[in-house]
Amino acid sequence: MSQQHSAAPAPTIATVTRRRDWWRDAVIYQVYPRSFADSNGDGMGDLEGVRARLPYLRDLGVDAVWLSPFYASPQADAGYDVADYRAVDPMFGNLLDADALIRDAHELGLRIIVDLVPNHSSDQHEWFKRALAEGPGSPSRDRYHFRPGKGENGELPPNDWESIFGGPAWTRVADGEWYLHLFAPEQPDFNWEHPAVGDEFRSILRFWLDMGVDGFRIDVAHGLVKAEGLPDIGDADQLKLLGNDVMPFFDQDGVHEVYRQWRHVLDEYAGERIFVAEAWTPTVERTAHYVRPDELHQAFNFQYLSTDWDAKELRAVIDRTLEAMRPVGAPATWVLSNHDVTRHATRFANPPGLGTQIRTAGDRDLGLRRARAATLLMLALPGSAYVYQGEELGLPDVVDLPDEVRQDPAYFRGAGQDGFRDGCRVPIPWTREGSSYGFGGGGSWLPQPASWGELSVEAQTGVAGSTLELYRAALSTRRAQPDLGAGDAVEWLRAPEGVLAFRRGEFVCVANTGGESVTVPAYGRVLLASGELTEADGEAKVPADTTVWWTTA
Repeated sequence: MSQQHSAAPAPTIATVTRRRDWWRDAVIYQVYPRSFADSNGDGMGDLEGVRARLPYLRDLGVDAVWLSPFYASPQADAGYDVADYRAVDPMFGNLLDADALIRDAHELGLRIIVDLVPNHSSDQHEWFKRALAEGPGSPSRDRYHFRPGKGENGELPPNDWESIFGGPAWTRVADGEWYLHLFAPEQPDFNWEHPAVGDEFRSILRFWLDMGVDGFRIDVAHGLVKAEGLPDIGDADQLKLLGNDVMPFFDQDGVHEVYRQWRHVLDEYAGERIFVAEAWTPTVERTAHYVRPDELHQAFNFQYLSTDWDAKELRAVIDRTLEAMRPVGAPATWVLSNHDVTRHATRFANPPGLGTQIRTAGDRDLGLRRARAATLLMLALPGSAYVYQGEELGLPDVVDLPDEVRQDPAYFRGAGQDGFRDGCRVPIPWTREGSSYGFGGGGSWLPQPASWGELSVEAQTGVAGSTLELYRAALSTRRAQPDLGAGDAVEWLRAPEGVLAFRRGEFVCVANTGGESVTVPAYGRVLLASGELTEADGEAKVPADTTVWWTTA
């Protein structure tokens, strides 16, 4: 018996509007605009391209679309260096295009979440340019972190902090002062102790809420507030501490007052708008602080994303996540891929323990088999799930991009994070043929591999067993099954070593993470499976790296 593909009608906008607490079980699809669809043939994706493909996302079965930044930007870090938070970068279109996209999405029953980048601006932001022009001691410099240097002539950075992208987190300007940038030098950090910064971002929130967006994904939500006095860390290998240790520039308690103020703004608007935190914290318990009832609605579960394909490890992080979220009444979130990490079809193709940025292709068949199984496991868990564009096609990372085409700023900074994020950002394929496999009428800003055609939407649509049809069936089934979606607990069932089995009402999920087939009870009627399985005499043989959904109804 193989996976079964059932279809449910897509929700109308009226259906979406009636759903209260929609975000508690929403499936949210991340669009990286420059790599999704190109409407004008310039090789760069844009908002009109996204707008044209919205029916595809509706038919896929997602609830909302999260758009990575499309603001006016010099593109030093792919738009995460914002020069104007109230303007669309010309490479993506204009505000009228954004308005049309939001309106069309709502007509199709989709909600729109936009990225917000409050930790830092571009060095081309008017505030920063003014701070440079006005010099030391000027009020404009107080909106950022400017400091005199150490050493006899101020030639050393003010402290020992390292940039996430490698090298010092400080850059010296012509007048001798230094400014803080936790990321690239083109991304100076705001000083959130200055009241003008808070005032400005509350105004930015209202600007986009008035445009009709349904929420914000908050970039580096854990980084806004720095420890008083900007103390030294005293460690020369700080990047290994990220997400594992307390850092003076991340996850400071002061950030929570910022989000309480933001929540007041959001709650002024009808329609259940939401905040989603990108918050890298040492523990999931610390992550839960961001989603207390008077703060944000969701926070990404990076602990789950970074867990290997191992039943014991997965069960531990699932339990910790649900236990941490339950006291604050927030939904758990589950994610396998995004624009900053190697796609999970490639991570799972490699041996465990290599981290979330991997340069080797590994065993492609093994990776895809595990990725499909991991997706069904993720979508069976209580809470909300995130899908990164192209994962529904089973796309691997492109690990062999030539050095001369890479654009990840971390790649050019020497020491630091690996800098291979370009591999998950290659434009996705829509058709079997064409200069960019249907991405646009011209080429693409990053080269696509020859294998893209057979992984395209066109090649997989209507093909039983394809990864695209598996996702469509899974999302349709998830919506149709009353025991799937929102919730805060699972009932674990006895299972062989290497197998996860749990019940949610009349729904049962079994995920075999091991390398051999296992025999388990046939729990009822098979709803869906990520691979072939056989049933006989009340038992089911589940192949290696396969997840099965049953209903006992």
